Amino acid sequence: MLGTGFIGRFYTDSLIGYRSRDEVVSVYSRKMESSKKFADDYNVPFHTDSMEEAVDRDEVDVVCISLPNHLHEEAVNLCVKHRKGVICTKPLGRNADEALRMMRAVEEAGIFNGYLEDLVYTPKFLKAWESVKAGAIGRVLWAKSRETHPGPHSDWFWDKEIAGGGAILDLGCHCIEIGRNFIGKDIRPVEVMCWADTQVKPIDAEDHAIGLVKYESGAIGQFEVSWTFRGGLDLRDEVMGDEGTIWSNGFMRTGLEIFTSGKSGGYIAEKAESDSGWLFPVGDELNELGYNHMFMDMFNAMENGTEPRETFYDGYVVNAVMDAAYKSVKSKKWEPVALDVWRGQTGVTKHDHLTEYDSDYYLVKEEITHYGAKKLILKHKETGKIEERVGED
Repeated sequence: MLGTGFIGRFYTDSLIGYRSRDEVVSVYSRKMESSKKFADDYNVPFHTDSMEEAVDRDEVDVVCISLPNHLHEEAVNLCVKHRKGVICTKPLGRNADEALRMMRAVEEAGIFNGYLEDLVYTPKFLKAWESVKAGAIGRVLWAKSRETHPGPHSDWFWDKEIAGGGAILDLGCHCIEIGRNFIGKDIRPVEVMCWADTQVKPIDAEDHAIGLVKYESGAIGQFEVSWTFRGGLDLRDEVMGDEGTIWSNGFMRTGLEIFTSGKSGGYIAEKAESDSGWLFPVGDELNELGYNHMFMDMFNAMENGTEPRETFYDGYVVNAVMDAAYKSVKSKKWEPVALDVWRGQTGVTKHDHLTEYDSDYYLVKEEITHYGAKKLILKHKETGKIEERVGED
């Protein structure tokens, strides 16, 4: 385990607890006292403030990177050097160039690589995603994801140079990958329009952003992210298809409500702003945030010699989309997504999905009127003329 902070402890709680056969055998922190405290808390046999010493140990099978963004590439290169499998927290890099270098390094070395995007492993997301794959809502036209909260826990997040950005990089990576999964990871994101600003916090990076990601199929992904939202952690997804809609609330108002005076104090839930009044904690935080299913997928894939659902390639694509978002914030225009490596479909258009009525017409709409007649709205393929037919089978 590289990193002993908030996310490192979340990861460790999950990976040692869910499958009940995995263990942390080596831990690194930039401060020796932090590595020792972590080792004592989790009964880890080796701790150090040398990243290479933590990685280069015979008993280490895979390295989990839970470090600040500016240290990801250094850690990945050490895994390549010592031929260790690697799983890395989000975002993969501070930008697409950094992510691409890491992706190429692990692939050329032939080592296992996994991208730890926990929010595409939450139970609610997995249920929604399986329904989408089964065709429950038809072709996905629009996927919206929102993550907002009062701001991250550690100081480095707030430093634009160390982190690489603000709320877009921290939270947008989640929302973009949720959208990609719903729309189809083989459908190419082509351009982005994004607004972002620093509305509240005394920082250089953005603390609030809204963006649109246009896909080659005509589908739209939408993300809303904020470090200025008051009230805790808000995770919501909406997915619309031509045959249905899915709404999901991942963390707030999910059925568990507690009122307390606050006398007992203590931890309530991630990003909770209060320990008194009406509170809405989730039942099992590790599970509801996707950590359990994520590590199950990663370790099962390692043991089976297969790829996990999320790899460094996915992290690279997400970084490329975020790069376009940052360019759009400055230009106030749609900006293209620059992908030097693309492994999905090409040449997909929204016209590929038009519903035919017959050899001459597309079907626009079919309905039963209030007086019981069947009505068809048709478009002629050649002339483009819209026609209405009533009472036809």
